[in-house]
Amino acid sequence: MNTRLPPPIILLLAAGAVWGIDWLVPAARVNAPWLSTSALALAAAAGTVMLVAAVWFARQKTTINPLHPERASHLLTTGPYAISRNPIYLADAALLLAWALWLGNGAGVLMVPVFMRTLTRLQIRPEEQALALKFGEAYRDYCRRVRRWL
Repeated sequence: MNTRLPPPIILLLAAGAVWGIDWLVPAARVNAPWLSTSALALAAAAGTVMLVAAVWFARQKTTINPLHPERASHLLTTGPYAISRNPIYLADAALLLAWALWLGNGAGVLMVPVFMRTLTRLQIRPEEQALALKFGEAYRDYCRRVRRWL
């Protein structure tokens, strides 16, 4: 699989864009006391999802490296992977939303769907192709049962 930007770099670039939007469009800031609490709760939930998903990889003794899905030894379809085919990427999107909420900038929230679309195009689709080659009909059946994001 030929990926130019690893998912963590895409997330950092999107987080930087949210910060840049906050800096460039201060008029979009919302001053609500519940935003920081919501941001922390969402970030904690995202961290929990990431941890559980990573443990799922470790239990199956398969690679978590998104740059080499062809090295996967098992197709994960249970636990968090029964809800989303990409729980770690979903948690990344939640972290980005938490960052926008923390900054209190409504315009920054618009980066979340941009991030999701970019990640789908640059990472998830090539990853899906590699997994389909590796696991065949079992993966295609999994894709019919479980959505890409939620």
